[in-house]
Amino acid sequence: MIDRLTERVQAALVQRDRDGLRRRLAARAVDQSLIDLSNNDYLRLSQHPKVIAAGKAALECWGASASASPLITGYTEEHAQLELRLAEWTGFSSGLVWNTGYAANQAVLSVFPKKGDLVLADRLIHNSMISGILRSGARLLRYDHLDVDHLEKLILEHHGNDRTIFVVTESVFSMDGDYPDLKTMAELKKRYGFVWIVDEAHAVGWYGKRGSGLVEETEVSDSVDVLVGTLGKGLGSMGAYTLFHDAALRDYLINFAGEFIYSTYLAPSCTAAARAAINITETLSDERSVWQSRSLKLRQEIAGAASGDSPIVPVVIGDPVETLRIAAELKTRGFLVGAVRPPTVPEGGSRLRISLNSQLSNADECSLIKAMQEVRP
Repeated sequence: MIDRLTERVQAALVQRDRDGLRRRLAARAVDQSLIDLSNNDYLRLSQHPKVIAAGKAALECWGASASASPLITGYTEEHAQLELRLAEWTGFSSGLVWNTGYAANQAVLSVFPKKGDLVLADRLIHNSMISGILRSGARLLRYDHLDVDHLEKLILEHHGNDRTIFVVTESVFSMDGDYPDLKTMAELKKRYGFVWIVDEAHAVGWYGKRGSGLVEETEVSDSVDVLVGTLGKGLGSMGAYTLFHDAALRDYLINFAGEFIYSTYLAPSCTAAARAAINITETLSDERSVWQSRSLKLRQEIAGAASGDSPIVPVVIGDPVETLRIAAELKTRGFLVGAVRPPTVPEGGSRLRISLNSQLSNADECSLIKAMQEVRP
């Protein structure tokens, strides 16, 4: 039997090689000299002394692990304090902390929708959301990317037949760096009364007066029923959170979400680090407009870069082998960028994913622009 499995596995890997789509792990060195434009530490808070100090203090107090699932003894005062801080920061009434963003999205979208319900989701939502929806048993329909008119058309086609309708979107999309018209979506919510779930993972820290994301910046938090965010990107820590206006939703997940119930909980040091990161993020309101302006200007200098002001700058190449080649050439010039290929992105959509950060200097930007001009035909 194992021979059959090995043969099947090897054939699949050979095909991945032929298509230029094989994925490989590469260990990052701690003293790496490259300018890293591939990760999601947009505010570089993972290296901030106050964030590190908060994590160290919690490590000394609580140890290196939560040591149990949250419903046993893994849920500590550190987790509870972070939940309160997150709710206060974002204007929601209650929150719940998760081990990963993937687990949070999958749990929310597998537990809340049920068979007979309808989920209307942006065509480019993250794999974690798709996984949860498919597990739920609800019907999934995808509206065209960022197309609010198409969304409304689908709502009108299915509204009024006593089924619960969920609308699901990211704020900043992880591979495209663009975002929907959240204000118009909030107007649709008032008109039609669907359940609205928004994933803020890549907007946290980069948008909003207090830095909590696009939901804050566009002033639609009262309309969002479930907000999903991450501690491991803009906040420089690890883990994720869900926020609610109705505390019953939190309690329901605690009782029915396997991702929460059956796994050893996030280490208290991660929650302490995240709390310190929130405190820092709140003080950076003036800097956020500067980062957004720099993102806009940089995109204008890089051929093929999509317009926008988020920290994610995609440059679609198309061919996966060519995408890998360009990324390798950039590495020789001192820049580490993401080379993203199907199935993470649609066929023909292989791209360089450039992740900006608050510490990128003007000189670095000029060098990147020059390197991009040199490596592309």
